[in-house]
Amino acid sequence: MSDQGGPEGLQELFTALNLQEDAPDPCIMVIFGASGDLTKRLLIPSLFNLYCDNLLPDAFAILGMAMDDFSTESFRDRMSEDVRNYSRQDQFDDHAWSVFCDKIHYMQGRFDDAEAFARLKTFLQALDGRYDAGGNILFYMATPPAVFSMISTGLEAVGMNEEHDYWRRIIVEKPFGSDLDSARQLNRQILTYWKESQVYRIDHYLGKETVQNLLAFRFANGMFEPLWNRTHIDHIQITATEQVGVEWRGGYYDKSGVVRDMIQNHLFQMMAYLCMEPPVSFESEAIRNEKFKLLSAVRIMEPEEVRENAVRGQYGEGVKQDGSPAKPYRQEHLVHPDSNTETYAAVKLRIDNWRWHGVPVFLRSGKGLRTKSTEIVVQFRRAPEFTFRGTPAAGQLEANQLIFRIQPNEGIELRFLAKRPGPSMHMRKVNMNFEYDEAFVTHPGTGYETMLYDCMRGDASLFSRSDLVETSWQIVQPILDVWKSEKARDFPNYPFGSWGPKAAFDLPAAAHRRWLARSPKQALSRVPMFEGSGTTMINAFAMMLKPRVYNAGDEIVRLGSVAGELFIIEQGRVEMVDARGWVKGELSDGQVFGELSLLLTKERQATMRALTYCAIYTLDKRDFSKVLMDRPQFAERMMQVARERYHVIVNANELMTGESAKIADK
Repeated sequence: MSDQGGPEGLQELFTALNLQEDAPDPCIMVIFGASGDLTKRLLIPSLFNLYCDNLLPDAFAILGMAMDDFSTESFRDRMSEDVRNYSRQDQFDDHAWSVFCDKIHYMQGRFDDAEAFARLKTFLQALDGRYDAGGNILFYMATPPAVFSMISTGLEAVGMNEEHDYWRRIIVEKPFGSDLDSARQLNRQILTYWKESQVYRIDHYLGKETVQNLLAFRFANGMFEPLWNRTHIDHIQITATEQVGVEWRGGYYDKSGVVRDMIQNHLFQMMAYLCMEPPVSFESEAIRNEKFKLLSAVRIMEPEEVRENAVRGQYGEGVKQDGSPAKPYRQEHLVHPDSNTETYAAVKLRIDNWRWHGVPVFLRSGKGLRTKSTEIVVQFRRAPEFTFRGTPAAGQLEANQLIFRIQPNEGIELRFLAKRPGPSMHMRKVNMNFEYDEAFVTHPGTGYETMLYDCMRGDASLFSRSDLVETSWQIVQPILDVWKSEKARDFPNYPFGSWGPKAAFDLPAAAHRRWLARSPKQALSRVPMFEGSGTTMINAFAMMLKPRVYNAGDEIVRLGSVAGELFIIEQGRVEMVDARGWVKGELSDGQVFGELSLLLTKERQATMRALTYCAIYTLDKRDFSKVLMDRPQFAERMMQVARERYHVIVNANELMTGESAKIADK
C-alpha cells in the first residue's frame, strides 16, 4: 500500500478496508434497451457512482444492445455527455470517467432477430476473454415487459440463460404486470426461461438508505421490538407525494394510475419491512419469506369495504412551485380527455395477524401536490389519563410518534411528551432528531446503486419474488375493480399544487388520528403574530399544527361558535359572512384568521366559508398556551403584540393558561 497522504494513498486505504466478502463477482452487464432514458438517467450514472466508490469488480464491462444506430465509440460519446447531467458526484472526476467509459460497449440489434442474439453471444465471449469475467453475465431488461419473453427466447436459443460454474441473472424493471392476471402471466413467461433464483425484480425505492434502515432500526435496537405490536401502536401512516405531474409519461400513466405506479409496489414493500416478523437470519430468502407472510395477512377488501377504505383523486388546474400555471391531468400529453385514472390515492388497510390485529395502516400517494416527500409515521397509543387526574397534565396527553423520513432530509424523528420546568405538572410535545447528513459523510444515491451492487453479489433481499408480486396484486385488485366499474363523478377533485382531495383527510376518522402536517414551519413563518420567532419556537409550534382540507362551499367556522383556534390558509380563498348574511371580505393564500382566539375566549363574530378548495393549518389555543409556558420571553412578546396589533390586554398567566383576556379601550 502507498504511504502517501494524498488522494491516491487514501483511495488505496479505502480499497484495502473494503471487506472482501462484500465484493461483487466479476461480470459483464448487458443492458437491453440501452439507448433509452433509463440507461442515461440512472443505470450508467449509478454504475459510475459504484465505480467511484470502489464497489465494482475490477473484472467488469457493460454491453448495451438496442435498435438505434450507434457504434461503441458514438455510444460512449453520448454517455459521456449524459453522465455529467445525471451523476451525483459533487465534482465530476474526468479521469475516473475516462477509465470507466472504456468498459462500455455497444451493439445494434433487434430483439426479434435470432441472428442478433448469435452475434451477442460471440461479442460476450470476446468481452469475457478480455475482461476475465468468469462467464458471469447480468442481463438488465431496460425495456417494456411486452418484450421480456422475446428477449428471453433469443437468449435461450443460444444457451445464454444456462448456468454451470458461472451465473446468469436478469434484472426486470417494474411494472410487474398491470393487474393480478397480467402479473401471473408475466411471471409464467419469465419462469419459462429462468429459474426464480436467477430473476431480480427491481424496485429502486428499496435501495434507498432510509428504507433499508427500517430493518436495521427494528432488529438491531432491542428497545423498540417489544413495543412493535397492537398493544402499543395505534396506527401507521406511509406517505409518498410528488410535486410534479405526469409530464411526458402521460401515455404510460393513463393506463396505470398511482395505485399501480406507487402503492402496489413501493409503499407495500415499505409496509412489509416495517411490519414483518423478525427473520431467522438476514439471508435473502429468510427476509423475503417474512415479507410474504406479512402481505399474505393483509385483509382483502370486499367491494363495499373499498368504498369505505379507499379514496381516489385526480388533479385539476393549479399552480406549480415556480408560480407558473399547471394544466389539469386530462389536458396532459397523451391523456384521454375523460380519463378516469387516479393521480392520488389513499387506502386504509388491515393486517389480520396476532401482532397487528386492529391497527390500521394508512397509505397515500399522489402527483401534483404541495410537497415532495416520502415518510412513515408510527403513532403509539396514548397513555391513560387517570394517572394525571387532578393535575394540569390531565387532558394534555398526546400520542408519541416515530417518524421515518425517507426523502428528502433523510432521518428519524421521535416525538414524545416531557414535563416543562416548574412546580406544576404541565406537559409539552418535544422531539429528538437523527439526520443522516449530520451522522454520516455520504452521497445520497438513487437506490439503483444498492440494487445493482446486491445483484452482482447475488443478494436478493431487496428484490421481489414472484409470490410477493402476486400477493401485492391480490390486495389492490378489488380496489382497481371497483374503481374501474364506477366512474369518478367528481374528477378533478383537487388542484395541482395542493394537499390532495378532502376525502383523504377524512379517512383516518378518529379524532386522535390525522395525517402528519407536511410543511408547517413555512406556514408559521408567514403569520404576523410569529414574526421574529426563533427556530426553536417555530419548531415547537409547528408540531402542534393540524392539517385540514375544505371544499368550496364548506363552512369552516360558524358565527356564534366559541373561538378556540387559529387558522392559517396554506392555499385557497375564504369569505367572511356576518349575521345578516352579507360578505364582509375575503382571505387567501398566506393569510390567517382567528388569531384573537389564541389570546381570548369569545364567540365568533362571523361565519367563515370556503370559496374554493382550501388547505388550512389550525393551531389550538390549548397547544399555543402549552408552548408559551415553556417560553416566558415569548409570552411577554405576545402580550406586546396583543396590545399593539389587536388592542387586547392580557397578562402572562392568562396567556399561558388560556384564560380570557379583555378588549382594550381604543
